[in-house]
Amino acid sequence: MLWPSEISSELWSTLWLTLRLASVTTIILLIIAIPLAHWLNHSRNWVRPVIELLVTLPIVLPPTVIGFYLLVALSPIHFPGNLWQQIFGTPLTFSFSGLVVGSVIYSLPFAVQPIQSAFRSVDSTLIESAIALGARGRHIFWSIIVPVSRHGILTGASLSFTHTMGEFGVVMMLGGNIPGQTRVASIGLYDEVQQLNYPAAHQFALILLVVSVVLLALISLFQRRGKQILPRLTI
Repeated sequence: MLWPSEISSELWSTLWLTLRLASVTTIILLIIAIPLAHWLNHSRNWVRPVIELLVTLPIVLPPTVIGFYLLVALSPIHFPGNLWQQIFGTPLTFSFSGLVVGSVIYSLPFAVQPIQSAFRSVDSTLIESAIALGARGRHIFWSIIVPVSRHGILTGASLSFTHTMGEFGVVMMLGGNIPGQTRVASIGLYDEVQQLNYPAAHQFALILLVVSVVLLALISLFQRRGKQILPRLTI
């Protein structure tokens, strides 16, 4: 068994960075995914299928491809990266902020699709009753749809967190392997295996495995309490 005293300070630093990345990414994803899922469910705008395609694309696109194009787009020689550097004075690539941007894009469908499914499952009679009582659209959304869909939202948050914890291709392409800045657990595990340092690799792998099992157990709990089946991610 691996006791905390047996785990190196470098490993703790890497794990803390990974947890921080997953937490920040999940919070941002919820802020984006909740209104976006509602809009995708109800919009009749011609651009909706295009947006839905772009949201779903990271599921099938190789992570290295996403990482490469983000590396190019966020570099200081292109507009998004140049604008960031002018505002904040630091490049977006090979930084923690860059990892957050890449993680949000890469994990977006894992947040949006479960929330979409949860919103669709809300009993229409609740909404019709609220309309009959004079409630407006925004009030209905935040006071009825979101609370009733809370288990689906928590499922989306858990999936996003777990997915971010296990990222490799995107973070490797966009952030590299800078200790304390971009060296997350998946990169650390890969490095230790490359160096044939299997005891350290085992520590990384075991901790990631435990975190994943705990989060999957939480997702299962959310499903049962919400009386809904975890939606399959579809294209």
